[in-house]
Amino acid sequence: MTAGARSATGESARPLWNGRAVALLGILLVAANLRTAVAALSPIFSEIRAEFPVSAVGVGLLGMLPPVCFALFGLLAPLFTRRAALETVLLIALGVMLAGHILRATAGSFAVLAIGSAVTFAGMGVGNVLLPPLVKRYFPDRIGLVTALYATVMSVSTLLPPLVAVPVADTAGWHVSVGMWALVSVLAVIPWLRIVITHRPAHPTGDAGVEEADRSLMARVWRSGLAWAMAVLFAVSSLNAYAMFAWLPQVVHDVAGTPPAEAGALLSVYAGMGIPAGLLVPLLAARMRNVALLVYAGVAFFLAGYAGLILAPAAATWLWVALAGLGPLLFPLTLVLINVRTRTHAGSVALSGFTQGLGYTLGALGPLAVGVLHESTGGWTVPLLVLTATALAAAAAGAVVARPVALEDR
Repeated sequence: MTAGARSATGESARPLWNGRAVALLGILLVAANLRTAVAALSPIFSEIRAEFPVSAVGVGLLGMLPPVCFALFGLLAPLFTRRAALETVLLIALGVMLAGHILRATAGSFAVLAIGSAVTFAGMGVGNVLLPPLVKRYFPDRIGLVTALYATVMSVSTLLPPLVAVPVADTAGWHVSVGMWALVSVLAVIPWLRIVITHRPAHPTGDAGVEEADRSLMARVWRSGLAWAMAVLFAVSSLNAYAMFAWLPQVVHDVAGTPPAEAGALLSVYAGMGIPAGLLVPLLAARMRNVALLVYAGVAFFLAGYAGLILAPAAATWLWVALAGLGPLLFPLTLVLINVRTRTHAGSVALSGFTQGLGYTLGALGPLAVGVLHESTGGWTVPLLVLTATALAAAAAGAVVARPVALEDR
C-alpha cells in the first residue's frame, strides 16, 4: 500500500472533489474569514483618528481583543455543538462575523468600533475551533492536505488586509476599507447554507455518528496529558506570534537601526513565513511516525531567530526575522494533530476547543509581557530571552504529542 493510500485515521483515500467540492470550498472560505478583521485596522488608525479619537490605551485594547475572544469562544464552542450540528453552529458564527463587520464599518465612535470588533472576533473564535472537526467529518482521508490548504489560506488572509487597507481607505474612506471584508463572510455563508439545506445534518443528539463534544469527553480533555501538551504547543505559537506582530517593527528599529518602512516589510516577511509552513507541515505531520521532529524544528527556528536578534541584529536582520517567523509552524502542526490524535468528531471538537481556548488565553499575554519587560529593562534582550524560554517549553510538549495514542484511548 502506498503512503498516500490511507490517511492517518485509516480511511481509504478517494478523489478530493468526489462529492464534497462544496464542503472543500466552504472550509477554505471560512478560513479566509478567520484573520481579515485582525489585520485590517492597524494600518488605518490615522484615518480613524481623524474622525474620532482613539487613545493609545484604545489601540492596545483592540490589539488584545483577538486572542481574548478566540480564547473565550474557543472554550465555549464545544458547548454550542451540543445543541446543534457543526454546520449549523458554523453558519451562526459566520452570521456573527458578518454583523461585526457591519458594526465596524458603520462605527461613529470608538465604543461601537470596539463592540463590532469583539463581535467579529467572537464569530472567528468559534470558526477557529470548528474547522478541524469539519475537516475530520468531510475529509477523513485527506486530513493533512485539507489542513494544509486552509492553514495557507489563513496565512494569506493575514497578509492581504494590511496591503490593501491604506489604498482603499485613501480612495473610498476607512469605513469601506474595514467593511469590505463582510463580502468574504457572505461568500462563506453560501456553501454551508447549501449543505445545511440539502444534506440536513443530524442534530447531535440524533444518532451515533455525531460530532457532539459530550460531557464525558469535555471532562476527560481537562485531565489529558495530550490535551495539555497540545495547548502548550498552541500557546507557544500564539504567544510568540502575537508578541512579534505587536513589537517586531520596534525591536528591529531599536536593535538593528532598521528604518520604519523596512521594519514594516520585515513584519510582512515574518507573517509570510506562515505560507510555506502552512503548506508543508500538515502534509508531513499526517505521514510522519515521529511528529516530535517537527516540534523540535519549530523550537530550533525560534532559538536561531531570537539568538540572531540578540547577538548580531544588524548582520543579517532579514534572516533572523525569517527564522523566527518559521517557529510558528507549531500552529498548523497543532491543527492537524487535533484530528490525527482523535478518533471521533466528538473528540476532535473537545480537543480543538481546549487546545485553542487555552492556547489563545496564554497567547494574549505575549504582547503585554514583552511590553512590560521592555519598559522595566529598557532594552529587548530580556524580552527576547523570555520568548526563547517559552519556545523551549514546546520541546517538552513535543515528546507527549508524538505518542500515537488517541485522546479517546488515554
